Amino acid sequence: MAKILSVLYPDPVGGYPPPYARDDIPTITGYPGGQSTPSPEAIDFTPGQLLGCVSGELGLRRFLEGAGHSYVVTSDKEEPDSVLDRELSDADVVISQPFWPAYLTAERIAAAPRLKLAITAGIGSDHVDLPSAISHGMTVAEVTFSNSISVSEHAVMQILTLVHGYMPAHEWVTTKKGWNIADAVSRAYDIEGMDVGVLGSGRIGLAVLRRLKPFDVRLHYSDVHRLPTEVEEELGLTYHPDARSLASSVDVLSIHTPLHPQTLDLFDDELLGTMKRGAYIVNTARALIVNRDAVVRALESGRLAGYAGDVWYPQPPPPDHPWRTMPHEAMTPHVSGSTLSAQARYAAGVREILECWFAERPIRPEYLIVDGGGLAGAGAHSYTVAK
Repeated sequence: MAKILSVLYPDPVGGYPPPYARDDIPTITGYPGGQSTPSPEAIDFTPGQLLGCVSGELGLRRFLEGAGHSYVVTSDKEEPDSVLDRELSDADVVISQPFWPAYLTAERIAAAPRLKLAITAGIGSDHVDLPSAISHGMTVAEVTFSNSISVSEHAVMQILTLVHGYMPAHEWVTTKKGWNIADAVSRAYDIEGMDVGVLGSGRIGLAVLRRLKPFDVRLHYSDVHRLPTEVEEELGLTYHPDARSLASSVDVLSIHTPLHPQTLDLFDDELLGTMKRGAYIVNTARALIVNRDAVVRALESGRLAGYAGDVWYPQPPPPDHPWRTMPHEAMTPHVSGSTLSAQARYAAGVREILECWFAERPIRPEYLIVDGGGLAGAGAHSYTVAK
């Protein structure tokens, strides 16, 4: 029998379960491009429940304990002597989320001799040291596409929030208890007619482009893989060969590229300095793609008119993180991919992965990040990063 360790974010302050705003959520059976939604043999939760917190347990306890496995759930992940570190030494499987990542460093992986499977409940597995996972003989999997549309909707929301000056207007009627319309609209604009760019046109970036098309904006993008000609023509896209060309050409830039050595600290003082005065950046990808302090300086100088992000480093950030207090921001905690709608999909996907792993059946290829063959106990396989 296996030991499964889940690291999930803390419960609501008001207790669990929360009062839900809706009785149900729409049923989604497939994603753009034809990939089907997760298809586990069964689920032990009601779609629309809060599953991503400690008490939600991703809806897995009955399934796991009913099969004789042990299941440990915690939100305590910070060294030293965290529950994660204490329980990791004999864990077979670790489940984590990008929103509350259990950083599986080389040191932690080395201290977990039984660890064979790391699952990301959602998308984005850069909290796992992949070279160490490969050498350790691990499979790393995530629930691809489960929350891509959720993130794209959030990005469009944050674009409109910045450009229309929603945050200062909201503060006037709540925090300041006023009705100062002139102040509230002094930084508000229409997005219509603007040049809007997306850096990274994968599942999320392309979904953002499609959702922005009806706003009558001029759409731009950059990616190492150029989109098909028919897609460029359909959306009226202007392609840019690199981030510099894109950043200098747009009024609004939405970041959707993965974090890797070429994108680490990409938006530094120099690149931000090439952007139009009064440009906006929305970043729902990874915080380290932008330089933390350069963003603050650009907002203070007026180079950027606004910055909205859903990603921080580290997560959660310390109380004195400058993004909490910088001007003209519309920051959120890492929530874009953890809507109750998305949680139903990524919880079901985690169960599907576990069902396959326990039964020694192949895991869906699109879920594999480090491919250990997709089978439980597949130590004889060669381990490569899945494409």
